[in-house]
Amino acid sequence: MCRDIILATIEEQRNKLITVGLMYGLSSPIAVQQSQELDRLLNSYDQLQKSNERETELKKP
Repeated sequence: MCRDIILATIEEQRNKLITVGLMYGLSSPIAVQQSQELDRLLNSYDQLQKSNERETELKKP
């Protein structure tokens, strides 16, 4: 996934989590599931960032 797509998906997932949390409470099973999905996306974004940083370092003379 490219950076922009991940960031857009993270924002969508945050909004879903907020909505579900307001409707059912943050400890509800559906909110926990939404939170776990958001965590997965954030981890993917973090891995992508670290990978890009490594590539940048390798390209330096």
